[in-house]
Amino acid sequence: MFAFLGLLVPLVALGACAPLQGISNRTKLLLVSFDGFRWNYDQDVDTPNLDAMARDGVKARYMTPPFTTQTSPCHFTLLTGKYIENHGVIHNMWFNASTGQKLPYYNTQRVSAWWDNGSLPIWITAQRQGLKTASLFFPGGNATYQGERVNVNKVEKLFHKYDNETEWRQNIDTVMKWFTEDGLDFVALYFGEPDSTGHKYGPESQKRKDMVSQVDRTVGYLRQRIKENMNSTLNLIITSDHGMEQVIKEDEIFLRTVKNFSFSDIKFELVDYGPLGLLEPKPGKLEQVYEALRQAHPKLHVYKKEDFPKRFHYANNTRVSPLVLYGDSGYVIHGRIKVQINKGEHGFDNEDINMKTIFRAVGPAFRRGLEVEPFESVNVYALLCELLEITPEPNDGSLEATQHMLVKNAGTRTISPLATWKLTWLLGFAAFLRFLTGIPCHVLL
Repeated sequence: MFAFLGLLVPLVALGACAPLQGISNRTKLLLVSFDGFRWNYDQDVDTPNLDAMARDGVKARYMTPPFTTQTSPCHFTLLTGKYIENHGVIHNMWFNASTGQKLPYYNTQRVSAWWDNGSLPIWITAQRQGLKTASLFFPGGNATYQGERVNVNKVEKLFHKYDNETEWRQNIDTVMKWFTEDGLDFVALYFGEPDSTGHKYGPESQKRKDMVSQVDRTVGYLRQRIKENMNSTLNLIITSDHGMEQVIKEDEIFLRTVKNFSFSDIKFELVDYGPLGLLEPKPGKLEQVYEALRQAHPKLHVYKKEDFPKRFHYANNTRVSPLVLYGDSGYVIHGRIKVQINKGEHGFDNEDINMKTIFRAVGPAFRRGLEVEPFESVNVYALLCELLEITPEPNDGSLEATQHMLVKNAGTRTISPLATWKLTWLLGFAAFLRFLTGIPCHVLL
């Protein structure tokens, strides 16, 4: 009896000195994107670390990105939970159709007006609700939104080499420091591979397979660093923006050779950057240009903006030009001259299987060994907000698409009715012991 009381007294005293309420157990969150990681890249390469992550957590069969399947638009969908026509980042490049000015991907990252269209990325939403956030190379992380920036930001330099494995590990170490020493709650970390290698050598190349092995080693290093520091407090999501397709070099699409079509009838064009084309004909030339192009090539699809397929959730935005073009899988569009020399490309129909990408998740909030059916990346944002315990902005996704991945009451330790009854009894017993002994709580503890 006395032995029992000896075990019981510290426990009940602890309960007697603490309020009866749910105990906050907010976890931290790391979102990692490996650009251009096609959904099946782990099927022709040995990936022990990604496989282990799937066993320890959740793996989606694949994830469907939005159209157009480009880097900046797809990443901003992850950050906002909106389709591209609703968040307005419609291309990797900033452009001004009135002046003809265009900026490449790297420079576009610094044009806040391109990103700040009224849609708040999760960084800003989380900060407004009391959390601290960071971006390391993540698309959109170098812009200002309604006058606010992400708390901590690291930006790559011009002509940055994205394949440096040593730097990858250094960046992971930086992120872990942000979490453990600087008290950050959410970090978005970006790697520019295997996208760059897939573009240069093609998705079926040995170079791409070697790069996937490098990605897998990096996942192993990341998970080891998490285990060393914050295994029970950090949720990890690894995903990507889009897949990759082999470019077809036969019977290519050349706009300059199309009968009855002339660039002299075009006020502004954005072509030569993959399978997507945006054209603004000169006043009075819309029908002429449309008729010239609509049957120009069997693999080329040409639409007036208002007729563009609704399933793409793309064209209903003021930035989209009056004519929208895209090529079938593998077919890129060449404009005035051939500048597209990549062996691999993306930007194709998001229903094409090779545009699908990956989703992996592991951590205290996620179930173990669960493989889920495919879902759209527009739903990831709601999941991020749930994990961070913040109220999301209006968005096009739904938590219903991902909530089955989570353990019950993820992120909060709750007290069941039975536990409440037991704790109530213990509190009463503790009060009785204090009445008998007169020993204060701090002594019992």
